[in-house]
Amino acid sequence: MKKYIMAIILGIAFILLTGTSLAANETYDAGAFQQALEKDGFTVQEGEVGYFDFLKLYEEGVLPSAYGNNPTTKYLIYFVPMAPGYEVDERIKQITSTLGVKENTTPFWNLGPDEAVVFVGRTAPECRYFSYDNFIMHRTIGGERRWLFANIADTINNLVIKTEGTPNGSAGNPFNQTTIIILTADRGIDQRIRAAAQSAGYSDNIINTQVMPSVILNMGMENDSDTFASFFRPALFNDTQAGDDYINNTPATVFRITPNNTTELDPYDYPELRVRGTGQTEFDLMDDLEELRNAILNKYNESNVTELPTSQGVPIGSDAIQRGINGVGPTNDAVYLWSANQTASSPTPPFFDTSQYYPFLQDPKITLGNDTDEFIIVYGVNHAATGKATYSNFCIYGVAGWNGVRAITDADFSGSAEEYLPDNPNAKYLYVYKLARNCSEDDQYCYEVPYGVGAYGIELDQPLFIAWRAYMENTTKTGPAYSEIVYDRAIKFDPKS
Repeated sequence: MKKYIMAIILGIAFILLTGTSLAANETYDAGAFQQALEKDGFTVQEGEVGYFDFLKLYEEGVLPSAYGNNPTTKYLIYFVPMAPGYEVDERIKQITSTLGVKENTTPFWNLGPDEAVVFVGRTAPECRYFSYDNFIMHRTIGGERRWLFANIADTINNLVIKTEGTPNGSAGNPFNQTTIIILTADRGIDQRIRAAAQSAGYSDNIINTQVMPSVILNMGMENDSDTFASFFRPALFNDTQAGDDYINNTPATVFRITPNNTTELDPYDYPELRVRGTGQTEFDLMDDLEELRNAILNKYNESNVTELPTSQGVPIGSDAIQRGINGVGPTNDAVYLWSANQTASSPTPPFFDTSQYYPFLQDPKITLGNDTDEFIIVYGVNHAATGKATYSNFCIYGVAGWNGVRAITDADFSGSAEEYLPDNPNAKYLYVYKLARNCSEDDQYCYEVPYGVGAYGIELDQPLFIAWRAYMENTTKTGPAYSEIVYDRAIKFDPKS
């Protein structure tokens, strides 16, 4: 009890000295929090939250792939200090030096069963969606170190997060609000951190816990322990400049918190998940979608046609973890489709092995030349318009590097089907968009796919694919159910000559 009283005194002294209070402060201040944790017998190391630029790292040869990046999102990641007595791997130093973040921090880290990683700061400015999500990055299976990139459980997203504006997760304003997020496997550690935060002036109703369930994780510092990463995904800022400012100078920090003395463990069970599905589907739009397909084929009836297959894309995290395969960074808040004949179901080489990275089967191989009459039409149901998603998008990727060069969102293609179905009242729930190397002035809904710009484009002879995402159904506060959505589609058109 004495140590908590001392932490309260320190917190009050901090407020008196700085002339600020956490409730009124428009940024955040974690100084008193850190002092309270240290008084309670923790070693506290400060890392940072920073922009993890997949395309830059791929372009500069630091990463062998862009890992199916979502261009709608500039991913923030926790750069976590190494555990006391450990050093950053030389290959990881290439990442941190390229991104210009703190030395002796790492985006991929081990965590002891009695440790915690804590985010403290402000949430993103107003945007369509944000979430905090945790991943297993590497796991040793049968003596082989595999790259899993599989999410562990549910996200903390803007519909469930506890902040000053949404205390205890109640309805309100979750944007640009102070919050604390604790990642730990242990109940006792969680309780001690919460007590320290409260003694430093933070209300318990803004503190979130993301359980690291040791029942499915290999916690610890040993060579065969799992490595983890925590990503923060904000998407579609209302104010683009405010969003860029937040990405480039995030008003938040992360702490690695290690008890100075071994504690008796009280591990959490696997957390209860939010359930996908409402019973309401999009299948009443199937006839309208077929009418739209016919209208597209009639408009471009002078071309050769290749209809690309659509299938479910990446596996869910628990599937990837149980099978020891590459999950390709999924989240429970989304569904994933792609124009391919298989899912990413094969074990992949180690993280820094560039040989045969991401085996990808598609027949025929699809490329996009620069002939005026060569293009791809992407069309389907606007999942945001039907209410099955908070936002949806599609992206064009190069097969070789899984580099997503541009995402087209529902904000871009809303209203695009009405030209094809002028007399159909359900056209507002559909969309049509063109991907080409040369868009004419009449092509309002068209994106010119770049080439000759390295990872930021796709070469004329490089195979490509389309991937679709639909994020978070408001009713369930998680991703829509695959069984309730109509799959998006794509058609490749080529000149008959």
